[in-house]
Amino acid sequence: MNHQLSDLTAEELRSFVAEQLERSRDRTVRLTDAVDTDDLVRQHSRLMSPLVWDYAHIGNQEELWLVRDVGGRDPVRQDIDELYDAFMHARADRPSLPLLSPTETRQYVVEVRDKVLDVLDHVKFGGGRELTDNAFAFGMIVQHEQQHDETMLATHQLRTGAPVIDAPAPPPGRKLARAEVLVPGGVFEMGTSIEPWALDNERPAHPVHVAPYVIDTAPVSNGDYLQFVTSGGYQDPRWWSEAGWAHVQKASLVGPRFWEVVDGNWMRTRFGHHELLPLDEPVMHVCFYEAEAYAAWAGKRLPTEEEWEFAARFDPATGRTRRFPWGDESPGPQHANLGQRHLQPAPIGAYPAGASPLGVEQLIGDIWEWTSSDFTPYPGFRAFPYDEYSLVFFGSDYKMLRGGSFGTDEVVGRSTFRNWDYPIRRQIFAGFRCARDPRPEELA
Repeated sequence: MNHQLSDLTAEELRSFVAEQLERSRDRTVRLTDAVDTDDLVRQHSRLMSPLVWDYAHIGNQEELWLVRDVGGRDPVRQDIDELYDAFMHARADRPSLPLLSPTETRQYVVEVRDKVLDVLDHVKFGGGRELTDNAFAFGMIVQHEQQHDETMLATHQLRTGAPVIDAPAPPPGRKLARAEVLVPGGVFEMGTSIEPWALDNERPAHPVHVAPYVIDTAPVSNGDYLQFVTSGGYQDPRWWSEAGWAHVQKASLVGPRFWEVVDGNWMRTRFGHHELLPLDEPVMHVCFYEAEAYAAWAGKRLPTEEEWEFAARFDPATGRTRRFPWGDESPGPQHANLGQRHLQPAPIGAYPAGASPLGVEQLIGDIWEWTSSDFTPYPGFRAFPYDEYSLVFFGSDYKMLRGGSFGTDEVVGRSTFRNWDYPIRRQIFAGFRCARDPRPEELA
């Protein structure tokens, strides 16, 4: 998707929206059809909803926004609104609710989608209504489904038992010419005011000055992180913040989630596969505190959200802010590991075509990257179309993640997209890269 969406005719826009709706639903069906009924209704972790809750919630949000609001149609199942309101019931409590059965859920989402496609056939785009301008409400719902698909993929990682999903291996990596690059700093346009399906916390575009800094050309690898683990990093409070050290002790952390030592070999569990730890892949399933501690151990720090986006979007040769590290074209398979094409991060150096002008790689896809920043609104922020998407989460409780993972779809994987989570969370597909302040001689 690109910001020329507004150049499409109404029929072209309808066709594009229908394609995106179908693509997201195909993924949802694959993720839910992959498991049996018991696995659909089981809670695989108190951190996650049962898969059947996510599935019906996807349909309920689609009904609320597209059938009732945009379409002005009668409700399909108004009686279940409260069951699938994410703010009404904590994830840990959802298995005890009188949820729709898998069969009822599938029937419900099909009925809702039929009505949505009828709304799409008749809706007038624009006309002074923000929800229909450039089909925004449809884009919001497509992104909502894709975000829940990534959540369901994380639930798949947490389930036990034999593998039930598969995908080809990612492309091979390559050795990078340098480990880090000096970013000269300057003023760039952070956020966006023109991406038609950008969500409220990405808006508006605003100038930001960034001082010079040095950033890693690639995310921290499993091999690099393993050195921190084996050197006693989890037993040494010097590297941890006060809150981080308290969490390490309380949670008894000794390494990234899903890592273990078996017969002297470091192994990981990935979607039911038990395999040797691939040293050349970006480290994953680490919380913010672990990322922060590794950076301190390495003599570095985490980048700020502004530094991350500057590295991803700024072209120093032209002074222009790009849509993506590689330019303005939407992500293709040559650029980034997105969309569940692979079920793991790609090795370091796998996507040279996705590099930024400064030579920073794998900024989009593979793993969400922790930054040091709290989740705060941009200057001029306006909640739209509802407060509960962003507004209620602003503050120091959440840390920012950028860039998307292998489980993030391209419709979400924007350079401006902002993700956030608690600093203790490890079930998400998150890793990091380091940054540091430049030494005087580097600025000479």
